[in-house]
Amino acid sequence: MTDRRAWGWVRHLQQGGTTSWADWTGTAEPEGAVVPGAQQLELVRRLNLAGAPGPRLVARVLAMGAPGRGQPDLELVGAARESRFGPRPVDPVTVPDHELLRVAVGILAEDVVARGLPAPPKEGRPRPWRRHYELHGDPELVAPIRADLVARGRPPGGGDPVHVILATDLGRMLAHVWTARAFGSGIPAWRGWLRTLDRHGSLPAPIDPLVTARTRTGDARPDRIHVVLDQEALPHLLGVRRLPDPLPEPAAEAPDLARRISGVAGLLVPDDQRKALMRRTVRPLLAGEPGSPLSVPEEHLPWLRDHAARITDGLSRAGYAVHGDPAVLVPVREPGVEAPAPRSTLALAIRIMLAGRTGADTTDEEA
Repeated sequence: MTDRRAWGWVRHLQQGGTTSWADWTGTAEPEGAVVPGAQQLELVRRLNLAGAPGPRLVARVLAMGAPGRGQPDLELVGAARESRFGPRPVDPVTVPDHELLRVAVGILAEDVVARGLPAPPKEGRPRPWRRHYELHGDPELVAPIRADLVARGRPPGGGDPVHVILATDLGRMLAHVWTARAFGSGIPAWRGWLRTLDRHGSLPAPIDPLVTARTRTGDARPDRIHVVLDQEALPHLLGVRRLPDPLPEPAAEAPDLARRISGVAGLLVPDDQRKALMRRTVRPLLAGEPGSPLSVPEEHLPWLRDHAARITDGLSRAGYAVHGDPAVLVPVREPGVEAPAPRSTLALAIRIMLAGRTGADTTDEEA
């Protein structure tokens, strides 16, 4: 009887139902040898609560394992015998959101890989009299500027380039590094990553202007190295009249979901392809999602302020041209999300799955 009750609930969910397992009383004939796992069934119920997933998407979720570290597929309490070995059966509503995310991310990663890369961005023919430059620093600020210059026939490089190091508030840059790596080859969770940096007392190299000036500029003369803290100085240094607007700050859940997708995509494609997929396919997919950006928790601001003081002193001693006030580097407590909540990241994953924005055929009815 318990198996028939379990299969009745499976059928209920397949038909768009939202009744929880604990409240379910109906029955149906078994459709297979094994009832789908509690994680998969609860994710289908959440999808039904949020919208109208098509039968293809439901079938994929029920068949999807949960990649990465975590629980194996869990059985339904009351529909499986208790055992002294392995995880105990559960009520699906008690399954943590991060376990449901593992299933959702498996679907999204497969879809992203199947969708592939969009057409590469156009590159303008290099202008013979362009300013020779190299652009370093905050990856979220540098990326759109470099892409815009390349499209206008002003790629980086050339003989005796001006080295431009773009920097801002250290807290904001820290969030930018984590975001950029989330939309790349992946990175640990935000809070754990911050704790590791704080414990070691180090900054990621891209956002330390002194480290960049000493290690990324080669044999450049000090007068060819410019640290830019005021972006008004950028057009003149790069030899252009205008520059693109900076990327909008993404909602904290977007890079959190991206880093999870990256981890699974890395099992499906080579690393260089994964990085390209994350930047050119996943990033546009998650752009514009509503929500607050990441913010560095108060507990980590003291060591960042110490670094700001060290960098300010080092810049004054090194003799590099500094454009703007070094006080810009001092982090302040910004409004935002101190850590992405798994429930919010799961809600974003569900929205993406229901919208079919990965390009997969997830909502059409079966033929």
